[in-house]
Amino acid sequence: MLSMSHRDEAAATGESAQDVTYRWLKRHIASLPRHTGTFLTEAEVAAAAQTSRTPVREALLRLEAEGFLQIMPKKGAFVPPVSDDEIRAVMEARALVEDWCVRRVTQRAYDLSGDLGSLIHEQEASIADPVAFIDLDRDFHRMVITAAGNPVLTDFYESLRERQVRMGLRAVVASADRAQVVIAEHTAIAEGIGSGDEAQAAEALTAHLRSTLVALHLPDVIETVGRSPRVPPVR
Repeated sequence: MLSMSHRDEAAATGESAQDVTYRWLKRHIASLPRHTGTFLTEAEVAAAAQTSRTPVREALLRLEAEGFLQIMPKKGAFVPPVSDDEIRAVMEARALVEDWCVRRVTQRAYDLSGDLGSLIHEQEASIADPVAFIDLDRDFHRMVITAAGNPVLTDFYESLRERQVRMGLRAVVASADRAQVVIAEHTAIAEGIGSGDEAQAAEALTAHLRSTLVALHLPDVIETVGRSPRVPPVR
């Protein structure tokens, strides 16, 4: 339960009630048991979030469009489970894609230090807001992937968005210091790219993905992360 109503928070922050409810609901979804599906009703969410049904309905529609839930007539909104096997598959796919991209960007000596540094500073300012923090986390990784210049990999990475955000939110919400750890790891990745040393950049990325698995309590997947095919030298 929140310490103040969403109307009060919206007035204090200048945000709309829908935006405040959307952030609250997204964080709430991250805290749900992930091994079983969960039904949410407008009335239950409105009562828990201390708001009216209208912003709840709008937030649910927004989250459905993003793939977080499915609205089922007369039943409510269904939040699907995320199994250990699905997390393993997503993290292994991320390791393959991101390792290739970070090596390619480093080889080509792209100067991303300013843009990545700006995102890291924004994350530092968003530690108290897990939803904003994880959105910036996605922006950080997407920037590297886009810079690698392979639109097929970029599209594939986008297809992981909903599951990746749920995993990231769960990791940040479950651990008091996870946000600070992420910032340090992002800084190491950015420094690795800026150094021009692809091994350093790739090692920083691998350490980041492995620590995410630890935060998600899936250490058995760690050894499979980082065994990615190497990028041929840029000619």
